[in-house]
Parts: sequence; C-alpha cells; structure tokens
Amino acid sequence: MVTRRRVGPDVTALAEQVAALERHVGSVIEGKPAIVRLALVALLAEGHLLLEDVPGVGKTLLAKAIGRAIACSVRRVQFTPDLLPSDVTGVTVYNQEHGDFEFKPGAVFANIVLGDEINRAGPKTQSALLEAMEERTVTVDGTTHELAVPFMVIATQNPIELEGTYPLPEAQRDRFLMRLSIGYPSADAELEVLEVHGRGDRIGQLEPVTDAQQVAHLIETVKDVHAAAALRRYVIALVRATREHPDVELGASPRASLALLRAARAEAAVAGRDYVVPDDVKQLVRPVLSHRLILTPEAQMAERTAATVLDDLLGRIPIPVPDRGGQ
Repeated sequence: MVTRRRVGPDVTALAEQVAALERHVGSVIEGKPAIVRLALVALLAEGHLLLEDVPGVGKTLLAKAIGRAIACSVRRVQFTPDLLPSDVTGVTVYNQEHGDFEFKPGAVFANIVLGDEINRAGPKTQSALLEAMEERTVTVDGTTHELAVPFMVIATQNPIELEGTYPLPEAQRDRFLMRLSIGYPSADAELEVLEVHGRGDRIGQLEPVTDAQQVAHLIETVKDVHAAAALRRYVIALVRATREHPDVELGASPRASLALLRAARAEAAVAGRDYVVPDDVKQLVRPVLSHRLILTPEAQMAERTAATVLDDLLGRIPIPVPDRGGQ
C-alpha cells in the first residue's frame, strides 16, 4: 500500500461535484454507472473518449448527456465518407467586405466535440483531429489557433466488421485516453429505458450542474493528486511489459504511460482521495491500454485478445511497495 495522506478540501469538493454529474448523466443512461464514471474520469484527466459498440446501445446518448450536464459549448460532427478535413478544423476565406482573409472555425472549436460514427469517414478526415486531440491547437494556412479549456473529443464508432466503416489510424487510437464498450443493458435496465425514453426526450430536460470554468478548475485539482514514485514505476512496468509480451506485435507507447497515470489521478480524486493507490491503476488498465495494443497474427488466430494479455500482465507484475517516506 502507498502511504495515505490527508484528504484536502479541494478533492472532497471535486468528489461531491462529480457525484452530482454521475447522478445527472446516469438518469438517462440506465444501468451503466461504471461507464458513466469512467467517462467523467476521462474528462477530468484531460483525455478523449472512444465509445465502441454496436448501433443502438446509447453511445451517442452518453456523449450528449455529458454535454448537457455541463454548461459549455458542444458541437456534433456526423462523420460520413464525404466529410472534409476543413469541415472539422475550419477554413480561411476571403471577406470581400473587409478586403482580407478571415478564419472560419470548424466543428472542433468547442469544449466538447461529439464525433458520431467516426470510423465512417476516410483516414484523411479522421486524421484532421490529430493535432487538436494532442496539442489542443489547430493550424490552418500556417496560423495556429488555440482551443477552448476544457476540450474533449467523445467519438463513437461501430465495430469495424460492420459495412461502410474504416479502421482508425494507430496514431489516432493512441490519442484516445480510453476506449469503452457500453454493451447491452440488463432486462431491468432495458425495461427502464422503455419507461423513461418512451415518454419523450430526457436529454432535452437535463439542466447543467456545472460549467466549463468549474470543470477547468477540477482538472487543475486532479493534477495535484499525489502519485508515489513506486506507483509511477508500477505504471511504467505495466506499459513496458506490453511491448515484450509474446502475443503483442505493437505495445503501448510512452503516451500510454502518461495517460494511465493521469487517469489514475482522476480516479483517485473522484473517490475523494488526494493520493493514488494501486487499485486505481489496476482498474484502469483495460480501458486505457487495450485499444493501443496490436496483437500478433498467431494470437489473433488463437482468439486471444488485448484484455487477456493485460489480465496476464496484471497477474505477473508485482504490486508496488512504497518508498521510504511514501515518496
């Protein structure tokens, strides 16, 4: 165990505010509290979220509910084969009235950007998001434009075997902090869906419980959550082990190490702690790392998955022991 430190008032306030967001978003996403919590953890970790599942299970509904629960700018982009990169990033046009060129921002200029069915657009359009997702900037015609804070891309995609879809480039998958699969609801939850959503649009009735400025403050609070050196070494050991596993052709990158640590800090803060424990890391390994691994053809033929590889590593990598002084 890592040495425990006193919970600060900021973390306590953060946990209460996130709990209110969870209740608010959960009121329209029946039976999926763990998915809602992980989505909010990704937001606080300054990460982007990839929701991958079959059509009709609530991927877009979850993204829209998060946007409605926060008083901030939200833009939706329906990715289609004919969508252009300039539709996403923006374009410079000539203004005849003023006699000069001016920049017309694209859909990416918002606090929360919902990319619906992102894998229905071609690779060139998908790649238009790379700079925005990593650097929080957009460069058009040599001019760099800053994006809003907070900035989060929530993308939905259908399984790649469905007709009319394109695989996401590896570089773009690596920029998503987490990949989540919502899955089918239980029978009771599906019955609740019929009762609640069958009477009207619950999303339209949601009122914001926080705003962009407050979310930006929560993000800064998460950055101050303590992660001991032993825990940081544990993160490195897990990520490096993916590169050496015999079933893995391409392991997780150093960006994945940063993503796992940021997510663990956010998870600790949401739990009301200002320190990270090993369980924070362990429960985030699958959603943070699985989409970053490419398995060998032999492993795929044997029907092994990234999840089984990560479970194997979690069973073999020893739990960290705190350094002296809990540093």
